Amino acid sequence: MVYTRHFGVLCAVLLFGLVGAPAVSSAQSSGASIENVEVSSETLTTLAVYSPSMDRIIDVQVLTPAVENGPRPSLYMLSGIGEEDLENSMWLRKGGAAEFFEDKNVNVVLPLAGPGSFYADWQQDDPKLGRYQWETFLTKELPPLIDAEFDGNGRNGVAGLSMGAQSAMILAARNPSLYSAVAAYSGCFSSAEVLGQGSMRGIVSAFGGDANNMFGGPLDPDWAAHDVLAQAENLRNTAIYVSVGSGLAGPYERFDTAKDWDIVMVGGAIEMGANYCTHRLDDKLRQLGVPATFDFEQVGTHSWAYWVDQLPKSWPTLSAGLGL
Repeated sequence: MVYTRHFGVLCAVLLFGLVGAPAVSSAQSSGASIENVEVSSETLTTLAVYSPSMDRIIDVQVLTPAVENGPRPSLYMLSGIGEEDLENSMWLRKGGAAEFFEDKNVNVVLPLAGPGSFYADWQQDDPKLGRYQWETFLTKELPPLIDAEFDGNGRNGVAGLSMGAQSAMILAARNPSLYSAVAAYSGCFSSAEVLGQGSMRGIVSAFGGDANNMFGGPLDPDWAAHDVLAQAENLRNTAIYVSVGSGLAGPYERFDTAKDWDIVMVGGAIEMGANYCTHRLDDKLRQLGVPATFDFEQVGTHSWAYWVDQLPKSWPTLSAGLGL
């Protein structure tokens, strides 16, 4: 995780008031197509997918089981505020996803783009960030291609960390017929309120973008349409797992260098904010009587070591929702 970028995001948030092969497949209904396939290993394939909605190629990595066992569901996993390496997902480099999913009968789909996007359909093209139509890509264009290419059975889940955690919950709430399971690690979930919207605007701004191009001005109803708390009822029939640390240093923190202290201080502050957000989501789902599994850890900063721990903890919920 690049904490210099995180520090900029934190400052912005605080300012707003919150702590190859040829083409092999196409999706006829959407016009999306797989333009190139690169097999990296027995279980890892990289696709170059043309997205009509964004009019460009999106690289997508896909993990498949070492031993295939018939048609299988697909789990879409979203990264945080942005990929550090546009050729290799952070879930592979830092999250241990390849090793964890090797023996599981599931396709794991890892899109390699979307910095500061919230994986949403933006109202307008952004002069800095370009055209973002991520919800359309992830929910309409990509799934038919994945199912056709990797023996998918039509059942899907979505998971994410940090910005990707909020994005995963937004996608699940807005597309309940598509996703039967969702996991969110260390996220915030409000966009319509001043604090939540301020946080999101700060993240977009940290990448040089203008959040007015995402969901419009502060009072635009599109913000509420992407507010997980406002859309929480839509999650009623979804298997839900949500986790967060306390922000306090735990077993993975070190204090030897200035970078170590940066991780503890900045990562701790971000995680404290996520803890507050996660309690609010817990309260909302309890109020509605929507079943969900929450894990409030006693320690933990906003860092990969803790998300690696959460992957196996969340799997029983995800696998049940995926029908495994």
